[in-house]
Amino acid sequence: MRIGCPKEIKAQEFRVGLTPNSAREAIVHGHEVLVETGAGDGAGFADDDYIQAGARIAPDAGTVFAEADMIVKVKEPQAAERAMLRPGQLLFTYLHLAPDPDQTRDLLASGCTAIAYETVTDAAGGLPLLAPMSEVAGRLAPQVGAWTLQKANGGRGVLMGGVPGVGPARVVVIGGGVVGTHAARIAAGMGADVTVLDRSLPRLRYLDDVFGGALRTRYSTAGTTAELIEEADMVIGAVLIPGAAAPKLVSRAQLARMKPGAVLVDVAIDQGGCFETSKATTHADPIYEVDGIMHYCVANMPGAVARTSTIALGNATLPFLLALADKGWRQACADDPHLMEGLNVHAGQLTSYPVGKALGIDVISPALAIKG
Repeated sequence: MRIGCPKEIKAQEFRVGLTPNSAREAIVHGHEVLVETGAGDGAGFADDDYIQAGARIAPDAGTVFAEADMIVKVKEPQAAERAMLRPGQLLFTYLHLAPDPDQTRDLLASGCTAIAYETVTDAAGGLPLLAPMSEVAGRLAPQVGAWTLQKANGGRGVLMGGVPGVGPARVVVIGGGVVGTHAARIAAGMGADVTVLDRSLPRLRYLDDVFGGALRTRYSTAGTTAELIEEADMVIGAVLIPGAAAPKLVSRAQLARMKPGAVLVDVAIDQGGCFETSKATTHADPIYEVDGIMHYCVANMPGAVARTSTIALGNATLPFLLALADKGWRQACADDPHLMEGLNVHAGQLTSYPVGKALGIDVISPALAIKG
């Protein structure tokens, strides 16, 4: 199979879909790899690194899309990229279709087969291709939130860990999954007063055991959330429903009861965001204010640490990429029901029930698509 990796063109996206090591592994398996010139620059990988791995460098994205059987990316294809997709071509990347009807329509019209990283599952019920970026985003959230809290950036002017005689920042993390756990770990490590909300009692017990009193846990209800955000200096939204739009957990009306200059960090923004006032921003212009509350809603947070993120993502995607290339997508999905869960679009038909529900589009089962 010919595997193509174009340069990411979403604003301020510095990651790349293939590392040189991943390219080398694919070539060892007998496949061709075509990488757009400069694709790895943002993550610290030069064209020569790919050439030494055995890949061929393409002069532009058009060449990659025209020649490749499988396109491997990081972020969802932008409009210009979607226009280059063709029937029978395989797209393997993050898609986040539920809040993005335009992308969904374009992918359906292209006739391509699209497998989304974020809906591939594992035997434990986890999301193995989303997890590494969730870990990165979770660890970044308190860091960028602390920056936003600085008075010069519009925040309350509160130091995360405080100083002797002055209390620390109060941080509320909504969601105790991968993102929330890593966000809580870093916030607590910075000395903040941390509370984690979740609806799973087993998860809350786990967090209580792991952190040994370094943070508090609360069962998540609308009332508890409303109570805690009023006293918070920072609220980190870390709730994810696989493949679906994120639930809105904080309304605009509630902002009036928060402390002026408090910060909302919405890690769920790729799935539409979990605050009513969230809108996607970029690393170039990451924050905005609504009703006195600062919002940090960068849609590709891990892109800020592109080298770490690229290597972590490459480690996770490589086994699936090789399975798709070695067997073809039909056989690979037939052999692995967890990979089949990643199938979102095939030949003009939607194959993800959460996306269909969110967008009101008819869906066929992934198993039916494989047979067809």
